[in-house]
Amino acid sequence: MTSPAQPPETPRGRAPERHGPSLQVWLTGVLVVLALMVVGTGALGAVLLSHTTTTGNRLVDGILPAQRDALRLETALLDQETGVRGYLLTDEPALLEPYERGVTNEAAAARRLGTVLDGDAGVHEDLVAVQEAARIWRSEFAAPAIASVENGGTPPSLQTGKERFDEVRRRITAQQARLDRIQAEARTTFGEARSQRDHILLAIVVAFLLAGSALAVLLHVGVLRPLALVRTASRRVADGAFEEEIPLRGPSDLRALARAVEAMRHRTVAELNASRRNAERLDRLAAELDAQAVELRRSNAELEQFAYVASHDLQEPLRKVASFCQLLEKRYGDRLDERGTQYIGFAVDGAKRMQVLINDLLTFSRVGRVQDARETVALDGPLDRALRNLAASVEESGAEIIRPDRLPDVVGDPTLLTMLWQNLVGNAVKFRSPDRAPRVEVTVVDDPAVEAGFLTFAVTDNGIGVPAEFAEKVFVIFQRLHGRETYGGTGIGLSLCKKIVEHAGGRIRIDTDHREGTRIVFTLPDASATTAATAAATTSADDAAEAVADAAPSAPVPTQGTSR
Repeated sequence: MTSPAQPPETPRGRAPERHGPSLQVWLTGVLVVLALMVVGTGALGAVLLSHTTTTGNRLVDGILPAQRDALRLETALLDQETGVRGYLLTDEPALLEPYERGVTNEAAAARRLGTVLDGDAGVHEDLVAVQEAARIWRSEFAAPAIASVENGGTPPSLQTGKERFDEVRRRITAQQARLDRIQAEARTTFGEARSQRDHILLAIVVAFLLAGSALAVLLHVGVLRPLALVRTASRRVADGAFEEEIPLRGPSDLRALARAVEAMRHRTVAELNASRRNAERLDRLAAELDAQAVELRRSNAELEQFAYVASHDLQEPLRKVASFCQLLEKRYGDRLDERGTQYIGFAVDGAKRMQVLINDLLTFSRVGRVQDARETVALDGPLDRALRNLAASVEESGAEIIRPDRLPDVVGDPTLLTMLWQNLVGNAVKFRSPDRAPRVEVTVVDDPAVEAGFLTFAVTDNGIGVPAEFAEKVFVIFQRLHGRETYGGTGIGLSLCKKIVEHAGGRIRIDTDHREGTRIVFTLPDASATTAATAAATTSADDAAEAVADAAPSAPVPTQGTSR
């Protein structure tokens, strides 16, 4: 057992810890500043773009169309003056077409000009002045002149017409001058807006570059460098330099991380020291266990040899006792009374039962030690051999044996599996009901609750059954539910079955839900589900079994089943 590691103390020479802002606070502050910069620069950029767009739109959509319409207005007025003068000189009505077209174009140009710059009072005043001067020229000269030619009257003075149209020209010139001035001012404003926009956008880019550089420096100084120091120190510790201290640098949460790593280092050192002590102790225990294992193997070999020899040595006196008692009865039977004959019968029966008990005990002790083969077995073979061994008792009792057409393959020892079937079927025939013929059914059970890699089998009979309260007791060695006068046997049969099944890794039980007779359910390893790991483990077990078998002499295994 190792004692829990104590919290690490502050190493000597290390400055006392100063609490500062955490990495989260640093990053939150940086993100807030960046967010404010983004919002501010976005708003400023939107204002600049709006101002630039407004100025450009006014120049493109207002001033330039106004200048174009002013030129159209001037052209229309010149067409009117040319048409009137030509009509007066030639008296040709066709020459009035430019005049009429000019009147129409003047009205359209004036209407458009008043629409595109309706917010500029000076442009509106110039337009009104041009229209007024044109109206005076038409009313005082053009219209009277056209009427005089048509009526044959005296036309107005050409000088008067010239003076009135010069006023129109002057008004048009003033209008063009104002529009040129407005255009120049708009171009200047648009250029200043673009220049200001470019400068501010350049400043924004520079600000973001500086902010990014500052953030990179902050991350390097506050995060990357402390993490690099912790990583370097941790690698040294991982490489075996357990005395290496973990430096505490950077924000408070990174220092907390470094403290946790430092505490882990202290705990690791403490656990390592404890593990080394435990390893030394385990080495000593392993050496002692190895020595005990060698002694145990030697003792088991000697015990197996003793059991084999003792079984034969014990059976020889028993055979002599039985033989001489039978000879005594044969030779002096006529001289013995009924009680003497009964005593001799008791002695012979006791000697025979002692022989059976010795053989059964020897068989029980050998399970898992001598018979320990691990191989794939077609379960039909052991069942066939068991039924051949039980043929006499089956025929004598008239028992009906029901079995599947084919039993699956399992992993186990063929001899032990034969003994298993022989005891289970033999018990089913032996403990039959007196009022009906025995019926024994061997089935493969589809049990979803069974452990993976195992198959479930059942042996069901219609015999006297086993009460539920004795379902566990019958598997204990030498436990009997009936007297020897009623049913013979030594009481080892089911205990031997349990030892065989559990040695194979399975489980055996009595189904207490079955009412008519007895139903014994057991599991065996499925050969088709055997994995490579199991095969390797089986090989090791086979080697161990062969070593034990080599250490002890072989002995004949009885094929006659024992009874519960």
